[in-house]
Amino acid sequence: MRTIALVVTSLLTAVALVTPATALSQRSPALAASHIDAEVLALACAPIAATARPTATLHLSGGQDTYPRQTYSQGDFVTLNAGSKQGLQIGQEFFVRRLLTPRGVPMTAQTPGSTKTAGWIRVYAVDEDMALATVTYACDGMQVGDYLEPLSLPSPLKALPREGKPERSYARVILGIDGRTEFGPRDYLVIDRGSAQGITAGAHFVLYRWKKKAPENFLAAIAEAVAVDVQGDTATLSLTSSRDSVMVGDLVAMRK
Repeated sequence: MRTIALVVTSLLTAVALVTPATALSQRSPALAASHIDAEVLALACAPIAATARPTATLHLSGGQDTYPRQTYSQGDFVTLNAGSKQGLQIGQEFFVRRLLTPRGVPMTAQTPGSTKTAGWIRVYAVDEDMALATVTYACDGMQVGDYLEPLSLPSPLKALPREGKPERSYARVILGIDGRTEFGPRDYLVIDRGSAQGITAGAHFVLYRWKKKAPENFLAAIAEAVAVDVQGDTATLSLTSSRDSVMVGDLVAMRK
């Protein structure tokens, strides 16, 4: 694999080859303080349900180090598997994402995987068939092979009025980030209903658990949540409060 280093010119556009003897573990230029709202950052890093493999062809191909490395963090340089011939330009920004598939079962609408957002990058220098980028924000460690999608940060959530009795039609909690199965306040989780079932961003929810997990018993309300991202048949919720931990399989009712 080629080792590339940035040749700084007045235009900051050239990439030159260097030998391993001159290439040290490199960090990108100091990053300016982020002025992005903390809520927007949290939403951008929240998990998204996935029922199909991504079609993206752009991905992280490596870094600027003389030793093997698979994980990168905020402030690192990373290399991309495309350059000017593929339309990349300096200043373009991309989400860095990874598909996490369910264990032991096929990925379907009933057993979805999750899309993990590791953070986002900005293209710093471009060669014909490869590019150098700066990790501008990291939700988690980025890995070689992670795929790229154009950056489009979410808008701050505008929650709908918290009123109305919960409906008697229940969704279920199906997954969380990194395979988590238990959640508390300010955590994100995914349910198995979305816009096709009438859910909209900002809607409020009550989460329940069967007492003693017996269907003939009353439901016990354990948490409140709000929808922050809605897909066709799934939605990502943010837990706003809870009096017990929320678990995969718990029931979810939208307030009317």
